[in-house]
Amino acid sequence: MDWKAARRRIAGTAVGFLASVPLLGCTPPIGDVGRPGPDVVYAIDRGWHTDVGLPVDEIHGALASLEPRFPGVRYFTFGFGERQFYMSRRADLIESLSALLPSQSALLVTGLIASPQVAFGVDHVVVLHVTGDGVTRIENAIWQELDQSPAGAAVFLANGPYEGSAFYAARGTYDAFNTCNTWTAEMLRAGGLPFSAAGVMFSGQVMGMARAIAVRQASL
Repeated sequence: MDWKAARRRIAGTAVGFLASVPLLGCTPPIGDVGRPGPDVVYAIDRGWHTDVGLPVDEIHGALASLEPRFPGVRYFTFGFGERQFYMSRRADLIESLSALLPSQSALLVTGLIASPQVAFGVDHVVVLHVTGDGVTRIENAIWQELDQSPAGAAVFLANGPYEGSAFYAARGTYDAFNTCNTWTAEMLRAGGLPFSAAGVMFSGQVMGMARAIAVRQASL
């Protein structure tokens, strides 16, 4: 069987399916934001994709083992994706949709010297406040998403698409129900923020929740 052709046929069918389900773009409602903590985490809009950002000085667990590859890093951003598509950076629509079929995944880790607001633009970054325990839970959740060698190290795959970035093997399967944006919502929810991953596919859903949470936090 020509598996590549089969994936393209299934992905072509997905075009019609997605076009018939406009409610997938709706932002899920958020719950109680609780009392904002003193530490921060970033929700970052990368277009069709979202990242989670953490200040390096808030990272104290196993995730800190990534730092030696990124000299002078002050912030890390983490993004989840389908491994083959993510690493090849192909923009073809059918290939993009074929990535929604169950497949291997990867994390793109980017080390920043400037803040996420400077790197990506203020309009594309939402700052959220969490407790120290919340940061630890997010850090641990991200670490658990990384595939690890027998020695317990994150498995490096390749340099990323720009300076200061790298791909690491991830454990989870990437598919239509576990996308980059689903992943971002789950990681932020791990920190105690009222994100919902149910029905999340698009970056606008994640960023809509992030902005709503930030507004509520600012009012407390």
